[in-house]
Amino acid sequence: MIRPTAIACLLTLFELVMLGPAAEKPNIIFLMVDDMGYGDLGCYGQKKIKTPNIDRMAEEGLKFTDCYCGSAVCGPTRCVLMTGLHTGHCTRRNNRAPGHKLIPLKRDDLTVATVVQRAGYATGGIGKWGVGNPGTTGTPELHGFDFFYGYLDQVHAHDHYSDHIWRSGRYEQIAGNKGGGQKQYIPDLFGREMIEFVRRNKDRPFFLYLPFTIPHGKYVVPSDEPYSGEPWSQMLKNYAAMITRMDGQAGQLFDLLKQLNLDEKTIVFFCSDNGPNPPFLQTFNSAGGLRGVKGSLYEGGIRTPMIVRWPGKTPAGKTSDFVWGHVDFFATACDIAGIEPPKTDGISVLPTLLGKEQKANEFYYWEFHGRKQQAVRSGEFKGYRRGPGTVLELYDLSKDPAEKNDIAAENPEVVKEIEDYLTTARCESPYWKFDKPDRIAPKNQKPKRKRGKT
Repeated sequence: MIRPTAIACLLTLFELVMLGPAAEKPNIIFLMVDDMGYGDLGCYGQKKIKTPNIDRMAEEGLKFTDCYCGSAVCGPTRCVLMTGLHTGHCTRRNNRAPGHKLIPLKRDDLTVATVVQRAGYATGGIGKWGVGNPGTTGTPELHGFDFFYGYLDQVHAHDHYSDHIWRSGRYEQIAGNKGGGQKQYIPDLFGREMIEFVRRNKDRPFFLYLPFTIPHGKYVVPSDEPYSGEPWSQMLKNYAAMITRMDGQAGQLFDLLKQLNLDEKTIVFFCSDNGPNPPFLQTFNSAGGLRGVKGSLYEGGIRTPMIVRWPGKTPAGKTSDFVWGHVDFFATACDIAGIEPPKTDGISVLPTLLGKEQKANEFYYWEFHGRKQQAVRSGEFKGYRRGPGTVLELYDLSKDPAEKNDIAAENPEVVKEIEDYLTTARCESPYWKFDKPDRIAPKNQKPKRKRGKT
C-alpha cells in the first residue's frame, strides 16, 4: 500500500489527468451529521421523528442499506473520511490516545480536500473538524480547505451555544453567547454559512464538507417543536427537534441548488458519523434494530444511513444493498471530479452511484481502541473480535443483520479467511497498539510517570 508521503509525491501526475475544464466539473457536497442512528430517518423506518426533506432526498436519489462509517466514534471516522485510509492505517484511530492525547492529522497526511483543491475546486468545511486542534499539524487550512467555519476540538463541539468559533484559522467571538448567553445557536450559524458558501462559489466547481454537530449532545435546541406535546423526557424531545431542525437546513440547501440552477450539477451525500447513543433506542429505535450503539463495532455502531442524490445521474427512488463506506469517499470524489485517485484503502463507487454494476471491495476493516475491538466485512459475512486473542465471532448479515446468531463454528473456512486477512489488515502505530488494553487517563489528570529512566 502507498503511504500518504508517497501519495503526495505523485500529486502532480494525478493533476494532469483531470477530465475537461474545471468549469464542467460537478459540485460535491458531503453532509454528515453527528451520532444519528441508522433508524432515525423516516426513509429508514423512523415513525416518530419527522425528516421530510431527507426523506424526499431518498425519493429523488439512491438509498443504501449497507453503508459503513469509518469508525464507531467521531474522531477516527473523520480521519478515515478525509484520508481514505481505514482505522488500521490512518493517523487517528480513536478519539484519544493513551494518556488522554489528541492525535492530529500529520502534515503529510493527504486529504480529499487537498486533491480536489489542486484540481481547481473551491473547498469549504463547516461544522466539527475533530482531527486537529489549533496550532497543530491537523488544522483544516493545512489540509486543503480554502474556508472552514466551526469547531476544531471535538469536545468544544458539545457546546451548541459556544461564545467562540473558528473561521479559517482565526478565533471568532459569538457576541450573543458571551458570558453564558444563548442567543445564537451554533448549528443555525452552520446553516447560514452553508448557504453563503454555495452562493459565493456558484460560478465555479466546489467541494463542501458539512460535518454538522446535530444531534450530538449536549441535547439543547432553541425550540422543541414540533414535539412539545409529546409524552417524552425533555432530552428525547430535544433530540428529535434537533434532527428535524437539521432536516430543515437540508431542505434549504436543496432549494438553493434549484434556485441557482446547480441542482443537476451537484452530487450530495448524506450520512451519519457513527451509531446512536443508548438513551434513544427504546423510544425511537434509533439503531434500526441493529445490535450495538456508538462505540461498538457491531452493526449498530458503524452502519450508517447513506443517501446520494444527483438529479439525472443517480437512480431516483431506488434502494441498494451494495456494500461500501466512508473509506471509499476519497476515491469516489476524485472519480466524480475527473481526477485519477491516489491509492487508498477504498475504491471509487461512482459506477454504483450511477446505477451501474461493479464489484465491491473484498474486505472492509475496523479497529476501535479502548475496547480493543476489530471487525471485518467481506461480502455477506461479518467477523467481529472483542479483543486481542479472543475468539472470532461470525455473522451472515444477509440473513442476520442484527447479529444474533454466531455461525463461526459452522463456517471454519470463512473464519480462517478472515483470520488470515487480520494478520495483514493493520500497521503498527506508536499510539495504537493491540498487545494490551489502552489506559485512558481521566480528563485533566496527568499520566503517572514510571520510575527510573524515561
